[in-house]
Amino acid sequence: MMYKYFPHTEADLKEMLKNIGVDSVTDLFSDLPEAVIYQGELDLPKAHSEIELREKMRELAEKNKQLIAFRGAGSYDVYTPAVIPALTSRQEFLTSYTPYQPEISQGTLQYIFEFQSLITELTNLDISNASVYDGATATMEAMFMATAQTRRNKVLISSALNPLVIEVLKTYARFRNLELKFISNDELRTSKEDLLEKLDESVAAVIIQNPNFFGVIEDAEAIVNAIHTNKSLLIMNVDPSTLAVLKTPGEIGADIACGDGQTLGIPKSFGGPYVGFIAATEKLLRKMPGRICGITTDTKGRRGFVLTLQAREQHIRREKANSNICSNQSLMALHTTIYMSLLGKEGLVAAAKRAYYNAHYLERKLLETGKFERVSSQPFFKEFVLKTDLDISKFNQYLIEKGFLSGLDLSCYGPNFKGCILFCATEVRTQAEIDEFIKTVEAYHV
Repeated sequence: MMYKYFPHTEADLKEMLKNIGVDSVTDLFSDLPEAVIYQGELDLPKAHSEIELREKMRELAEKNKQLIAFRGAGSYDVYTPAVIPALTSRQEFLTSYTPYQPEISQGTLQYIFEFQSLITELTNLDISNASVYDGATATMEAMFMATAQTRRNKVLISSALNPLVIEVLKTYARFRNLELKFISNDELRTSKEDLLEKLDESVAAVIIQNPNFFGVIEDAEAIVNAIHTNKSLLIMNVDPSTLAVLKTPGEIGADIACGDGQTLGIPKSFGGPYVGFIAATEKLLRKMPGRICGITTDTKGRRGFVLTLQAREQHIRREKANSNICSNQSLMALHTTIYMSLLGKEGLVAAAKRAYYNAHYLERKLLETGKFERVSSQPFFKEFVLKTDLDISKFNQYLIEKGFLSGLDLSCYGPNFKGCILFCATEVRTQAEIDEFIKTVEAYHV
């Protein structure tokens, strides 16, 4: 019997099962509890022709409700100029693969070089790589850079770091035998006192997020000297869209900056693909993961782009590799490069200021409804936490029905966050949208 997509025949399957000592494929799942195994047939529709399928997709699309978002928490509603998808969908970019033969991949290498240049300018640090997969893995790679550089195995992490990033760090640290300690927060800001108490000679690095998960602007300058005196490194997970107006990691004195480039014009896209970035001081060049593109001249004096550094296990001995990442997020790096080039310095400042003013306007209006109160007096950028006595689940469902995606319910992060909501307003929100949202909130009654 021939299978269209599955290469194994019944005879192949029987032989494989025999070799591993089981009677059937079902036996491979014998450790699963009965309660989690689906019983019965899957409710799948019959096969459709292309015309029928298109009609079905149109029917489903009509049911899709586009909500006006007042939620961030790591994935943001941002401005995407129409020219970006038009350029990135060109076949030269969309179908290009990794530049294994750099001499014939000059276009790809050039935009990677420009991406690196723009990231170093944004962060005010010396070097950047060709990108990594996302903000969480960028933070993980930064952690590995620090432990390799300092030859220490303890890392202090702010509890105000995005919880999803923390989970990624925990997973990777477990298999590198790294010890993670968490710094408490004071009014949603990393506690300087707790950090200093936990800082000792075994600490490789301190990781903080700015603005942090709660939207608060951290005071990293207050801790950087103590960290460096301890011969540890400061890693800052940053929102790159804020760096046009906030103090940069380089100005603060951070050793490594990392984060997600999604806020540089990449649509939410149901969670990806996004692009991670890493920038660092020059002394950490040899600890940078992945690859770095450089610029040179050929024998005739013509400009050329080259892969300057490839410290990954595909190119060097595995035990000497800084990372096992196999590539970079080239297409999404191109996306952010076009975005930054289009907006320029003035445009990036304008977009950041608009997000800042929108968020502060939204906070003021929500407080005026009488349904919320402040949790912190700390400065924030485009996200903020408010507390309410409302049933947040019912409140958010009501707003969804009215066409709004409200803030994130933080109660799942522990008893200290009971009744707390994380709101967000980015540069794409209009005052009319915010005012309509406030009217809808005011109309809500238990």
